[in-house]
Amino acid sequence: MTDRPAPDDRPAPATGHPAPADNPPTPTTDRPATGRTTPEPDHPHDLVGIGIGPFNLSLAALAHNIPATPDDPRPLAATFYEQRPAFHWHPGLLLDGASLQVPFLADLVTLADPTSPWSFLNYLRTRHRLFPFYFAERFHIQRAEYDAYCRWVSEQLPGLHFGHQVDAVRWNAERALFEVDFTQLDPDGEAEALGRAHTRHIALGIGTEPFVPEPLRPLAAAESVPVLHSADYLRHREQLLAADHITVIGSGQSGAEIFLDLLRARPEGAENIHWLARTQAFAPMEYSKLGLEHFTPDYSRYFHALPETARDELVPRQWQLHKGIDADTIAAIHDELYRRTLHGGWPHATLTPGVHVRTAGRLANTRVELHLEHTQQGTRTRLTTDAVILATGYRERPLDAILGGLDPYLSRDASHRPRIDDQYRLVLDRAVTGHVYVQNAERHTHGVGAPDLGLAAWRSATILNNLTGTTPYPLPERTAFTTFGLTPQPSKIPAQAPELIPLSQSV
Repeated sequence: MTDRPAPDDRPAPATGHPAPADNPPTPTTDRPATGRTTPEPDHPHDLVGIGIGPFNLSLAALAHNIPATPDDPRPLAATFYEQRPAFHWHPGLLLDGASLQVPFLADLVTLADPTSPWSFLNYLRTRHRLFPFYFAERFHIQRAEYDAYCRWVSEQLPGLHFGHQVDAVRWNAERALFEVDFTQLDPDGEAEALGRAHTRHIALGIGTEPFVPEPLRPLAAAESVPVLHSADYLRHREQLLAADHITVIGSGQSGAEIFLDLLRARPEGAENIHWLARTQAFAPMEYSKLGLEHFTPDYSRYFHALPETARDELVPRQWQLHKGIDADTIAAIHDELYRRTLHGGWPHATLTPGVHVRTAGRLANTRVELHLEHTQQGTRTRLTTDAVILATGYRERPLDAILGGLDPYLSRDASHRPRIDDQYRLVLDRAVTGHVYVQNAERHTHGVGAPDLGLAAWRSATILNNLTGTTPYPLPERTAFTTFGLTPQPSKIPAQAPELIPLSQSV
């Protein structure tokens, strides 16, 4: 992983853009030493971002130095809050050699603004690595390098405030502004001060959280039992390698990479690894050129215009577009297994698809017993293991907790999910004149591309074009050769919902 530059050694960005500030400006919020105050919002933000993952980092980078409105030449007043002390992108899965599944052009800004000082290529230039990258001929970079690039942006971009936990969001009808309450945290994660920001608009980028299947949740929560999610893999890798028998659950890219890493680290003839998956095969990801067009803005628009029932039926059937395994990883696994047969015998590694865990329990305090069922055979068995790694993916974090103060204004679909329009805005009551934009919480309305890094810059540019009422980032009208659907379909979700009466006024 590339080292961070020292503050005095930060080169200027590409010509034509102002250099990032060495010291980010303090936010226009009141931060009392104790207690919470309600200052007059004399200088509200144009935008407050909640969460600083790749998607809101993309939004912050593209928002940097663009005008707020056509009549106001000042830069957009944007600030972003994140409760973690610094940016890190899936640190538990930054395995040596593991690559992104999208090209390097899917950085924070390039697909909306290739001239941005926050591009991956400019990151390489500032580190004097453009020629090595050029000769390496890598279209897909390593995850660790992507993480280092994002940290480089996050350390220099103004307006990012780590160690700030957002507690509540409300709409102040009298001032026509959102109120965002936050807690400033010390380096140990303890509350240090309270504050409030006022803003015209909000961008939610709170990301996803590890998903643990129901039968394994009690074991994953017990500290004495080695059952952990793949998000924590690297932190516990040495402990896992010391286990006599290891079970990996999950058929996606993370499960495959962890299985391969364990296999390479275990001695021949004593691998003792079992890889389980619910899917009917350890299947490759759909990576054909036309298949990838499901991750274009054209497909997102088509999907958004479908009826809600059609969208809900479609998403589970498209699992191989984003939950399969990279073909190179599959080949590397097979090569490693084959190599271990050269001197006779078979490696002690078992790969079993089509299996799900019915129940799980603890044996002798440290071992785990998994009760398995084969979906096609209808057979059941038990597997005893010393460690379990759950490569079971991530789920969108629920928005309800952070949006509790806006619940009376929210419009919901038949499944009680927030409605999101084609500009990535929550559909709110007309009484709310500000917008709440969402990032990576709209798979149910925009399809499989919602969590894809390749659409990050496009979505951020769409949000900023809508927020400013201008086009600081002109976007192409067509992005795919495939024509999805027979005729263009208007959005089924109105830009604003019928006026609702807040609950506080109805009692």
